[in-house]
Amino acid sequence: MTRRNTPRVSFIGFGEAGQAIASGLREAGIERISAWDILFPVPAGEQLMAAGEKIGVRLANSAADAVTGTDLIISAVTPASSVEAARSVAAHLAGNPYYLDINSVSPGRKQETAKLLGEKARYVDVAVIAPIHPLRHKTPLLIAGPHAEGISPLLRELDMQLSVVGANTGHAAAIKMIRSVMIKGIEALTLECFLAAARAGVLDEVTGSLKNNYPSLDWTKIAEYNLERMASHGERRAAEMEESAATLREFGLDPLMVDATVKRQREMGVIGKNETVRATLKDGRTAMLNAISTAAKDRH
Repeated sequence: MTRRNTPRVSFIGFGEAGQAIASGLREAGIERISAWDILFPVPAGEQLMAAGEKIGVRLANSAADAVTGTDLIISAVTPASSVEAARSVAAHLAGNPYYLDINSVSPGRKQETAKLLGEKARYVDVAVIAPIHPLRHKTPLLIAGPHAEGISPLLRELDMQLSVVGANTGHAAAIKMIRSVMIKGIEALTLECFLAAARAGVLDEVTGSLKNNYPSLDWTKIAEYNLERMASHGERRAAEMEESAATLREFGLDPLMVDATVKRQREMGVIGKNETVRATLKDGRTAMLNAISTAAKDRH
């Protein structure tokens, strides 16, 4: 497939999201991809580097090396590191590349990052609004900021799925972070509700009673999905919810429910590492809840 544009793409942060997008872009015909992750120099980065070699990206030896001569930077780091990631490349940028900030952070954090980069890069506020697998680089995105319209044709040419939601940096982040209040909050409530029901011996009765209020929802499937997501990604989801809390504070709201969700998600992230729990994640809610209940008791 011949493309009009074959940009040079750089990744800052090469965890699950970075790897997924990079592999999709490689298969879409983008050959010049480089990546840097602060874990590369330490033993914990060996798996990330192995993934990069398998995908076929150039493994950089620094953030500065990764962005040399680049056209497009994708920042995919942990929420707490998003500003520092931009700072690590700011002095090394040339040619005014696009900078796609796909990190799950508050609007204020996105605006701070855009200000830090200034005229050195064309900053784009990006929100990933669905699981990164299986669609990888085709996962639906919301983009915002003064350069959102400008980059849209290039991203669409790369088969990326996106909606421009505004010309103001932080608008996409606001949608993502406020949406997460509900999504991750329901996950935490699901755990509390169904774990209590299982311990009380009324799991089927509680599940059936929820149909009275939400007749269109399959609460068994919802419980299984939400429990698996928390067990597999609870710590990352907790970090994202801390950014949701920051978002609410930026808009003058006290994030009482969000703060509680942070605690429940983080706890479940730890419990989810238990091998007994992990072994049940495809075995249905009863097995999952039994394993989670035992692991939770062992922690206290």
